[in-house]
Amino acid sequence: MLVTTTDTIQNQSIENYLGIVTAEVVYGTNVLKDFFAGIRDTIGGRTGSYERVFEKGQQKAIEELKQRAQKLNADAVIGIEIDTGTISVDNKGVLLLITATGTAVQLS
Repeated sequence: MLVTTTDTIQNQSIENYLGIVTAEVVYGTNVLKDFFAGIRDTIGGRTGSYERVFEKGQQKAIEELKQRAQKLNADAVIGIEIDTGTISVDNKGVLLLITATGTAVQLS
């Protein structure tokens, strides 16, 4: 299945717009990652463990988006946008949220 951030597909015609599809991936943080991220925050530098979590989450969100579009008999998902955020859980930490949204279409 073709997925793209553009709203058109070169050399293809869109026959039907099937609707918006979304996928969400949520990850919990852990004390060890938070500790090392805090050190990086203090001394500077990138936080590789969280970068890997977001990279993995984006891939999973796109895969889930494809699955949901396939259930609509789509050939492609266009206009994909990926957002990230956090969800606070009491005073004990946060959850990492990755959301993918796009439009499922059938091509002619």
